[in-house]
Amino acid sequence: MTTKTILLIGTYDTKEPEMRFIEQAVREQGAQVLTMDVSVLGDPKTPTDISKHDVAAAGGMTIDEVIALGDENKAFRVMSAGAAKVVAQAHTAGRFDGMLANGGTMGTDLALDCAQALPMGVPKYIVSTVSFSPLIPPHRLAPDIQMILWAGGLYGMNSICRSSLSQAAGAVVGATKAAIAPDRSKPLIGMTSLGSSCLRYMKTLKPALEERGFEVAVFHSTGMGGMAFEKLAGEGAFACVMDFCMQEFGNLMAGSVVSSGEDRVTNAGRVGTPQMVAPGALDLLDFAGWQEIPEAYADRPFHEHNRLIKSSVFSGGERRAWVRELANRLGAATGPVHFFLPTQGVEAWDKEGEEAYAPEALADMVDEVRKMMPGVVPTTEVDAHINDAEFCEAVLRVFDAWVDDGTVSVGS
Repeated sequence: MTTKTILLIGTYDTKEPEMRFIEQAVREQGAQVLTMDVSVLGDPKTPTDISKHDVAAAGGMTIDEVIALGDENKAFRVMSAGAAKVVAQAHTAGRFDGMLANGGTMGTDLALDCAQALPMGVPKYIVSTVSFSPLIPPHRLAPDIQMILWAGGLYGMNSICRSSLSQAAGAVVGATKAAIAPDRSKPLIGMTSLGSSCLRYMKTLKPALEERGFEVAVFHSTGMGGMAFEKLAGEGAFACVMDFCMQEFGNLMAGSVVSSGEDRVTNAGRVGTPQMVAPGALDLLDFAGWQEIPEAYADRPFHEHNRLIKSSVFSGGERRAWVRELANRLGAATGPVHFFLPTQGVEAWDKEGEEAYAPEALADMVDEVRKMMPGVVPTTEVDAHINDAEFCEAVLRVFDAWVDDGTVSVGS
């Protein structure tokens, strides 16, 4: 096993003892370190591998110009931008295998940008005084980020914060040693869905696609799953996407906290990856389990999934608006797109006798798709529920045609 290198990010002017402790802990685990100072005002006693001057330069300023801003928020915005660029460049150059940063709110703010700059699969850890805090919005989190609370670490070293720092050091070193690189020998299909109690097409499509020689990764569309899906789509990781769960998209449009970010349904199209899209679960608006249902939704159909998540149902007018915006995003794609419309329901509770059944609102959505989509992208209407066999059969017919004509690549 080759020796791994961990990038350590911190403000070495005020946290040098903590950063040197982490260095020692990493080395004791058998790894090497690459140190990066993101301080502004002071200097470490011992130089780091990447200096604050390097970071500021990557942010487009000298450190003296950063200091002259006279505002710590503005200064750290520059340092954050520079740090993210340096981190991305250093990883591309093969200088490190995993990242570990520590900080309070300022250091965490910067570290979150650094983690976002790294590809999926690179171990990325942050020791933070605001770990898991609601101060951190979901869109700031890299999909595979790990965090640990920097307990008792606000000022100076003690046994409590040593415990946090040493755990983080062991975690990131262990992750770099244990991580298995993705196998790219088979073309990868990215699919979105929910649990099989809600959407079941994956249970048919995954084995069918694997029989055709593809690997299939199914992403749980409850916020972070969609973020991971979009991150990989933007990296061009997929030979094709089957984006059949639009719950996160509807949540985004309605301002739900259960969101995967503003770029939902954009990244595959931006890089030209072939897309198959359907409005699965576009009828559901999610709330966190701890939230009270707003009065505006009190008289709508409602489904309480568990203590973490519960859902109300979108009106027909809302669904029409979401379809129009979805058409706008798909129309901007640079690669091929095919839309599938299951006319009899878009998730398990969207059936007669079930909690989320709202036939008039479903009819509005179907009508809007018929008006909007065919003029934007090729559209197949399926006179069935999304969980019926007919939906999967229609998808596979188009997919096989795409493979036959070379739209979907089967490998190098």
